[in-house]
This record gives sequence, structure tokens and C-alpha cells, in this order.
Amino acid sequence: MFQNTVITTYFNKKMATMLGLGFASGFPFLLVFSTLSLWLKEASWTYAAIGAFSLVKLPYALKWLVSPFLDKVKFPFLWRMGRRRSWGLALQLLLFGGILAMSAVHPEQNHALVWICAGFICTASACLDIVLDAYRVESFANRPEEQASGSAVFVLGYRIGLVFSGAGALTLATFVSWHTVYLIMAFGTLIGFITLLSAGEPNTAFKYANSEKKSCQERLKAFWKGSIIAPFTDFAKHRQWPVILALIFIYRMSDAYFGPMSFPFYDDMGFSKFEIAYIIKIYGMAATIIGGLFGGLLLKKVGILKGLYICGFTQGLTTLMFSWQALSGHNLWLLTLVISLENFSSGMATTALVAYISSLCNVLYTATQYALLSSIMSVARDVFASTSGILAEYVNWPIFFAIAAAFSIPGIMIVKWLMITENEQILVEKQNKSRYHKSHMKGKTNV
Repeated sequence: MFQNTVITTYFNKKMATMLGLGFASGFPFLLVFSTLSLWLKEASWTYAAIGAFSLVKLPYALKWLVSPFLDKVKFPFLWRMGRRRSWGLALQLLLFGGILAMSAVHPEQNHALVWICAGFICTASACLDIVLDAYRVESFANRPEEQASGSAVFVLGYRIGLVFSGAGALTLATFVSWHTVYLIMAFGTLIGFITLLSAGEPNTAFKYANSEKKSCQERLKAFWKGSIIAPFTDFAKHRQWPVILALIFIYRMSDAYFGPMSFPFYDDMGFSKFEIAYIIKIYGMAATIIGGLFGGLLLKKVGILKGLYICGFTQGLTTLMFSWQALSGHNLWLLTLVISLENFSSGMATTALVAYISSLCNVLYTATQYALLSSIMSVARDVFASTSGILAEYVNWPIFFAIAAAFSIPGIMIVKWLMITENEQILVEKQNKSRYHKSHMKGKTNV
């Protein structure tokens, strides 16, 4: 029975598309994150400089500013392919050029050029995320019960992309120069090209507005009202929306905070690039796949909020395990265990949060609303985490990871509060229905 459920849920064309698009969304990230952090460390950048480099990923936090344009504006020449596919293909081309340019940079000589190239890659990647996230949400607009499963497969593809640009890049770096590594990584954009070309446009009955008969002022007014104001006012209709924003900001903080320092930490513990790549590629990859898919099934079984609550505990505990690793030093077996458990819990937590954010979006404003919510998550990852290098210079590694693990506690508390509030609301609604039913029956009796 369980086997049949897994097969029918995950093995179909739509899920294959989600896998490819998830890869396209995920693989550029580590090229400006932990993989690049190791290259920068070898180029003699300080911990503080590496941590501050997280600010280059600000486009992920600010992508909601351009999401209305990607949501409504036609891309020249390609727009007949559909609003999502046309923008997606164009942005893949920009990514290819940006990663290619990074392959020619020398971090030890020109810090500014590293920032410029990485910033360009982040901007193209952030815009691509807007398009692909909207594609994913809209693909399940008519079957919302499959949203969690679709998110799980998308996150799986995302994680495979991370392995490609993480473990794959590190393995290559043991044999060739970093410049050659980034040259090869640029061709990872082919996965996104092929997937978008072979997939159809989501059926959301969207049509570009016929603006030829309107004046420029009328078009700007309609765009401002329908594409910028409407998505935000629509989201504000959610009960406790400020609390929801706080949850999205803080929920993945424990993982996000130690992210910039992960590869420098492994290097300090004496692990070689090949050892790190092997463990992440074999054990980390398997744990990520299982964790992500298990997260999708868990949410389908217990619901999104309860799933978020469970995953919040697991991600905090696995982050704390890195303190054990720091005390043990170069212990390959322990590193295998820690990375496997961390990837498993991270896969679960990411699937849960992505499904939760997706459930909050109105299909009329998918790109803008999802971009806004995921941008809030990016602020925690890219802005707040930029201080991790400073902390790493002032405390030892065990204390550093204990502090990072503690960041999971506020998220758990917020989820618990939302669960209590939701249960109270359901109880009130039941009581109101019961009163209405009794009143209605009493009226019939009197008649």
C-alpha cells in the first residue's frame, strides 16, 4: 500500500518537470556560497571577509521588487512560449554568461571583480527563482493536495543541484583549477534549458493585457494597482500575517547561520576537498533525497503546521551535532553521521517551509507573493548570516554551532503558537455552526 502511494505520488511527468526545475533553481547557489567560500579561503580571504561576502546574495532578499514585472511583463520575442517559460529560458542564458565570467576571475588579485560577478549570478539566479517557484505553484493550482509532494520533488531537484555545485565542484577542484571548475559548472544551465523546452506552460488561464488601446498613464496605473498593490493587500487578508512573516524569517535560521562557515570549518578540521565531496555526494545526497521525500509524505499525513513543528526540532538538533564534530576533530565516520543527519533534517525542513509558503499564495499573484515570502527567508540566510564570520573569529567552533542551533527555538515557538491559534479558530467555527444549527432547528419547531 505504501509502495503504491509513493509510486503514484512521485513517478509521473509533472514530478519529473519539478525535479529538473528544482535543479535549475538550486545549482547556482553554492557557486556564490560555500563552494566559493572555500576558493576564497584558499585565496587568503579572512573569515570576516568570507562571512561578509554573504551580502552579495542580497538579490535573493530583494527579488520581490522585480517580481511584479516578471509576473506581468512580456519577454521580447519569446513571450509566445508562455510567461514562465520565456523568462526562464532568458534567465538561464544570463546565468550561463555570469558563471562563465566567474571562471576567469582571480580572487586573490581582484576582490571587487569577484563581488561584481557573484552579484550578477545572484541577480539572475534570484530572478530565475521567481519564475520557477511561480511555475511550480501554478502547476498544482488545480490539485492543491499535491502541492506538498510537488514541493518535495522540487526541493529534491534543488538539493541535487546543490550537490552538483557543491560536492561535484569540490571533486573537480582536487584535479583541476577553480577556473576550470567554474567553466564546467556553467554548463549546468543545460538542465534548466532542456526542462523548460520540454515542459508545457502551467494552465492558469493567464492572458497578457491588451494594452494597445490604453494610454501610457492608464497602463502604468493598471500595472501599479493590479501587479504591485493587489498582491500585498491580498496577502494581508491572512490572519496573523505579521506572525507568518516572522516565522518565515526565523524558521531556517539555524542552518542559514552556519552555512557560510561550513566549508571553512571542514577545512579547519583537516578534511580534504575529496573527503568533503565524497561524504556530501554519497551520504549527504542519499540523506537529502530521503529527508525531502519523507518530509512531503509527513506533511501529507500530519498537515503543514505540525510538520513544521516536527522539522523545527530536528534541524536544531542536527545543527548542534556539529559541536560534537568540532570537539572530535578529524573524524571521518562522525562527519559522515553528522552530515547525513543534517541533510536529512534539512531536506524535511525545506520541504515543509516551501509547502507552507506555497499554501499562502493566491494563484492570481503567484510570482509576486512567493517572491516576497521567500525573500524574507533569504534575508535571514544572506544578511543576518553575514555576521557568522565575525562570530567564528571570536568563539570556538563548539560554541559557534551551539549558538547556531539555538536559532531554531524561536521558529518552533511561533509554529506552536500558530497551531494553538488555528485549533482555537476551528473550535470557534464549530461552536458558531452548532449555535446556528440549533437556532435554525428551533425556528423550524416554532413554525
